[in-house]
Amino acid sequence: MKKALIAFGMLLMAAPANADLITKHSTSVQLTVDAAASQATRLGSSYSVSGSNVSATLGGLTAPSGTAAATMNAGTYSQTTDGSAFSFTETFNQGDAIPSNTTITSGVAPSLPAFGSVTTTAGGVAGSLAGTIDSAGTMALTAGGAGTSATGQFVAEITIR
Repeated sequence: MKKALIAFGMLLMAAPANADLITKHSTSVQLTVDAAASQATRLGSSYSVSGSNVSATLGGLTAPSGTAAATMNAGTYSQTTDGSAFSFTETFNQGDAIPSNTTITSGVAPSLPAFGSVTTTAGGVAGSLAGTIDSAGTMALTAGGAGTSATGQFVAEITIR
């Protein structure tokens, strides 16, 4: 602290006698409470088939109508050479239907869709979160609950003209 005062004193001595000294001080407090949020991702349908020593009339996906999810159209399969080794795999994952209640009004979704991938984060809890500044510029910050933050800042500006 002494070094800073000495440096400041030297700066004042170097200034011309008619110089103006201007000081500005500002103090601020910012309090934040996180909002709850959800992110939902609609998953699509998929179908695959693989095998060896198998004859196939391949199946696939049946295109949905309206808001329904795709459905599986099973193929027909038979072993090519009777009595020989074979392998066969058929996989179907049914995707998400489009919910009928997707209208968002006033920036609020009426309900969260039941999609295949949903991530939800809880909102913050203000608890005892607080921040004050008195007339002398003294700050007091009080920690809140989870998902909160309190930031205080003091800025001093000195200008010599």
